[in-house]
Amino acid sequence: MTAVPHSAHWGVFRAEWREGELQVRPHEADPNPSPVLQNIPAAVRNPVRVARPSVRRGWWEDGPGPTDRRGREEFLEVGWDDVLDRLADEFRRVYAGHGPTAIYGGSYGWASAGRFHHAQGQIHRFLAMAGGYTQSVNTYSGGAAEVLLPHVLGPFDAVTRSVVTWDQIATHTDTVLAFGGMALKNSTVAAGGVSRHVERDAMRAAHRRGTRFVLVSPLRQDLPDEVDARWLAPEPGTDAALMLGLAHTLRAEDLHDREFLTTHCAGWPEFDRSLEGRDAEWAARICGIDAEEIRALARRLAAGRTLITVSQSLQRAEHGEQPVWAGLALAAMLGQIGLPGGGFVYGLGSLGHYGRPRNAVPVPTLSRRPNPVRSYIPVARVADMLLHPGERYSYNGEDRTYPDIRLMYWCGGNPFHHHQDLTRLRRALGGVDTFVVHESVWTATARHADVVLPATTTLEREDVGAHGTDPLVVAMKQIAEPYGEARDDHAILAALAGRLGFGERFTEGRTTREWLAHLWERTEKALADKGFPAPTFEDLWAAGEHELPPGADDGGLLAAFRAGTGRLPTESGRIQLASERIASFGYDDCPGHPAWLPPTEPPTPEQPLWLVSNQPSTRLHSQLDFGATSVAGKVGGREVVRIHPVDAAPRGIGDGDVVRLVNARGACLAAARVTDEVRAGVVQLPTGAWYTPASADDPTCVHGNPNVLTRDVGTSRLAQACTGQLTTVQVERYAGKPQEVRAHRRPPIVPRG
Repeated sequence: MTAVPHSAHWGVFRAEWREGELQVRPHEADPNPSPVLQNIPAAVRNPVRVARPSVRRGWWEDGPGPTDRRGREEFLEVGWDDVLDRLADEFRRVYAGHGPTAIYGGSYGWASAGRFHHAQGQIHRFLAMAGGYTQSVNTYSGGAAEVLLPHVLGPFDAVTRSVVTWDQIATHTDTVLAFGGMALKNSTVAAGGVSRHVERDAMRAAHRRGTRFVLVSPLRQDLPDEVDARWLAPEPGTDAALMLGLAHTLRAEDLHDREFLTTHCAGWPEFDRSLEGRDAEWAARICGIDAEEIRALARRLAAGRTLITVSQSLQRAEHGEQPVWAGLALAAMLGQIGLPGGGFVYGLGSLGHYGRPRNAVPVPTLSRRPNPVRSYIPVARVADMLLHPGERYSYNGEDRTYPDIRLMYWCGGNPFHHHQDLTRLRRALGGVDTFVVHESVWTATARHADVVLPATTTLEREDVGAHGTDPLVVAMKQIAEPYGEARDDHAILAALAGRLGFGERFTEGRTTREWLAHLWERTEKALADKGFPAPTFEDLWAAGEHELPPGADDGGLLAAFRAGTGRLPTESGRIQLASERIASFGYDDCPGHPAWLPPTEPPTPEQPLWLVSNQPSTRLHSQLDFGATSVAGKVGGREVVRIHPVDAAPRGIGDGDVVRLVNARGACLAAARVTDEVRAGVVQLPTGAWYTPASADDPTCVHGNPNVLTRDVGTSRLAQACTGQLTTVQVERYAGKPQEVRAHRRPPIVPRG
């Protein structure tokens, strides 16, 4: 077999079989390909694959209903027709007895770079046609910023993704102040795939030109070594205090841009008053950075073209709205918002599709059908919804009610990776009648489901990979036959739709290849209309890829606003340094101007260390945790926790020791790495190790999943977003022989007769 093109969220690649083994190599144009690509070969034939439709014995034999047996019972393998017939009956029962709001379409995840086999698009389209459902809004990654920024700056995508680009930084920026850093492990990932990882080269070029990078993070590796960044390691959760201390210095030393604050901002008098007493000494006492260092940094920010970046990680914590808003206010005081390579940008370096100009034409996408019901929750409040049906909660100025969910349908995601306080999540799942999952492998989510439908991996089907900020459209050709009886999500849902009476409407009478050609038509027409080469779908498929023309790198909405050619869609039409609208909500955990709010769960003698649970460098979230790169990053099969020598020594912890991380919510085991690349008082354990409880009665995760420790509370009543980045723990050397990790094995399954 010759090498064929394909794409994943962490890179475009070529795949071929050699002597019975699948081999992948990055696209030849990628200057800095991701090592995570080497997880892909394990996806095809791994024993942890789901081979056949599998149903929890209690659900199959006793029928739907609340139970504490999920995750504890064996599975029965049943035939496709039998399980789909039973599921169709369950849909009819729930719709008739409880209405569409009783069905939750979870499906939060990164299943495929393909635009047709996009799991969320497929399941939401199906449920909308079926009669409606309760859906989620916002993301675990950026939920606080996604709610805040439209209030204070403008539409989320329009003010984040392409307003400041890597090319602008390499050419124009004198100082990059990176709150939370711009770790290359994060920018390797982009929805729809990424053909060229440009971030490392852009930062190198900027550094060679003289750009000074300042990293504000408890982790030294949040910027690459070659940019020689100044590392400031504040107390976790205090970035907003540091920002306010910098802002106070700018005002006190008359380094702020009074004209910009008058002409382009609203709320400066209120924000100015809030800075009283928030000087460098005040900030130093909170964040642990020397006051003179703060003052010197403020002066540097005002001395040239400065870009202030705020990573996704900062707002994935309690009061996560505040560092985003305070960073914006600090940048506004410098008066450079809308200038090339200057001002403020949220999320740059957090994902691979930030910091690039958009393509000149749209890419192929599967359009969503409108949901006929208005029931929704903020995505990170799923356990609250299941545990507290009918209860009221606040969100973005609204008083809302949690629906009573009877059926959960999850397709292309893994809540046992994304969600916090997994013991609480397990308890919450016990309240639903039926939990359905499409999965290719036996994740913890699949093990806690009632019905597990085997889904193909991206390698086992055809698709088109594309994203609006990457120039390459990829013909994702099938590389392997489906494993066992696996079917793609579209085929599964089409069969279920047929049983419910809308199969033809769902498929529109098209095969997969016909769907791909149909989706390409929009891109082909846009290319032709603008005078660019416009290959047919057959041409694209034969060539394997097509490069789209780039759009203008012109700073977008913010540059136009600065130039006076448009207003921002905020309450004043300008940048909101204070917001009467947010103030009117009356939220004490999110006031009407940027503020530093102390944590409600600070370190204590019982839980003295901050735990940073950030994204892994060896996989995307929990995907392909059994792949070669992911497994190579573990020690003794366990995830690695990094700890500073001054914290390791009194605990008798050395490199490679198995340690126990514990707090009031739970415990997990991990392998220690002693290093000065983390701040003293901080330990770092990445997310994504498959949740593996020690036993049915002992929820200790022996594999090293930090979400047994993290808090399941919202950032504030404004956004109700995920706070999984920070919590507090104790760490101790594990005494005795630790349990073997069995994360990547199938649960007990009774084969068909």
